[in-house]
Order: sequence, then structure tokens, then C-alpha cells
Amino acid sequence: QVQLVESGGGLVQPGGSLRLSCAASGSISSINAMGWFRQAPGKERELVAHITSYGSTRYADSVKGRFTISRDNAKNTVYLQMNSLKPEDTAVYYCRIVVGIINYWGKGTLVTVSS
Repeated sequence: QVQLVESGGGLVQPGGSLRLSCAASGSISSINAMGWFRQAPGKERELVAHITSYGSTRYADSVKGRFTISRDNAKNTVYLQMNSLKPEDTAVYYCRIVVGIINYWGKGTLVTVSS
């Protein structure tokens, strides 16, 4: 079993910053890719950022230059630093890790950007 615990969501004003964390525990041999997705009300879940085991990153066009994904392999943790937040970034953010060929998802953390 693999468990993912997300933290760092909350309410922030436009232009503000938040840092999300997702810590994995359990039967983990090695984690391949790690990533963050988000789902806004009435919309489909979308990829926000992705990082491979080698540190290669990929971002959604809507967050490029504002969000930064990173990982700490020793802690089995992935982070998402979110700067210059906009109201349209409001969503539930989910982390996902890939162990072998299996995807594991967190339960999500709510980010609300509003004045």
C-alpha cells in the first residue's frame, strides 16, 4: 500500500503564493514520475506540472513561469511552489506518483484564490 498526504492548500489573495507538499509512504521501491493535477468546479482534471525521476519537468502553459515543481527523493516528497496566483488557479490540487507502472493519487487539497 502507498499513501499520499498532501498539504499546503488554503485561501490566498490574487498575486499571492502557496507551496503544496505531497509526501508518499508505504511500500515504495522507487518512484518514477511525480506530478500535480488540478480540477476546478465543472471542469475536467488537468495536468499542472510533472517531474521525472531524473528531474526533467513539464508544465501546463497556463502556469509556466509562475509554478515550480520539485522533489526530494530522500523524503519521497514532491512540492509545487505557486506564485502570482490568479483566481483561475482555484481548484482542488491532486498529487500523483508513479511506482513501477501503477499510479497513486492523493485525496486533494483545495486552493482558493480570491480577494
